[in-house]
Amino acid sequence: MNVDRRSVAMGLRDGVPLAVAVIPFGAITGLAAVQAGLDKLQAILMPYLVFAGASQLAAYQLIKVGAPVLVILATTTMINLRFTMYSASLSRYLGGVPRFWRFVAAFFITDQGFVLAVHRFESDAPPGSVLGYLAASWMPMWFLWTSSAVAGALLGAVVPPAWHLDFAVPLVFLALLAGALRGRPAVLAAAVGGALAVVLAGLPLNLGMLVGSLAGIFVGTLSGGRERRRAAREGAR
Repeated sequence: MNVDRRSVAMGLRDGVPLAVAVIPFGAITGLAAVQAGLDKLQAILMPYLVFAGASQLAAYQLIKVGAPVLVILATTTMINLRFTMYSASLSRYLGGVPRFWRFVAAFFITDQGFVLAVHRFESDAPPGSVLGYLAASWMPMWFLWTSSAVAGALLGAVVPPAWHLDFAVPLVFLALLAGALRGRPAVLAAAVGGALAVVLAGLPLNLGMLVGSLAGIFVGTLSGGRERRRAAREGAR
């Protein structure tokens, strides 16, 4: 398994700008952990043990309102299910990568890193080394996100509320969403899931997001199945 310099350089060139962009997200996550009642040590360890910012924020919000453990587990599991789909999508590019390194890579998958990798692997100039590219493009994001989360946990209390750093979180995910909406199934899933999450935002324990996620997955899967059957019928003619 060769890791060539071109792939590493390509990964750094693609990954570092995105890594810098998630610094506010990491800082907000660290601050949210302390505000939810975690002590400094727990808040510092959390980003290293659970490399998933969206589910961390959801968990902190539920912890803050005293939600039952089962509700917290169900919500974070639903949020993190997307990583299973990311792994399945990336598996076709990892055929020559040893199993051990696949497990390592799975831990470092992020929304940004997944979109970045798929775009690069499907481009006219893919990297020669898949693992080299993934390591170079994903590790800067892991390092800057965990470091900023630790900084947020230690120094977040002195950040003026007028800065509104929390607004950076939806901006990051909106930018990712705009690039990921390809085809009718994805658009329908996003529209239905997002609309229901907004309409049901008043439900206790953040259950509106859980219901919206399930509905979006169902509609997207149903639409994707119809498109595959339609394509199969047209191909058989």
